[in-house]
Amino acid sequence: QVQLVESGGGLVQAGGSLRLSCAASGIIFSINDMGWYRQAPGKQRESVAAITSGGITNYADSVKGRFTISRDNAKNTVYLQMNSLKPEDTAVYYCNADVVADHRGSYRRSDYWGQGTQVTVSS
Repeated sequence: QVQLVESGGGLVQAGGSLRLSCAASGIIFSINDMGWYRQAPGKQRESVAAITSGGITNYADSVKGRFTISRDNAKNTVYLQMNSLKPEDTAVYYCNADVVADHRGSYRRSDYWGQGTQVTVSS
């Protein structure tokens, strides 16, 4: 069974920085795209940033120039460095990964989500 465990959320003042981490565990053969999403109260979950296994990145317009996504393939971990945080960045942040893992002795490709980590930016 694959698990994604996030860490690094918290409370920060506007203009501050946080770094989120998400580590995948289990019998994993490979991880394709990894990404970060967020959901603010009363709003739909939205994509924040994504990164391919080869390191190609994509960002939401609202975070371009402020957030940086990266990954360590050897550690099956994805990071989100968040700088110049704004109150509107307040949300629960979730990591997501497209994983090929063991399933009863064979391969299975599935989409996995972390449990979410709260990021609160005060004004």
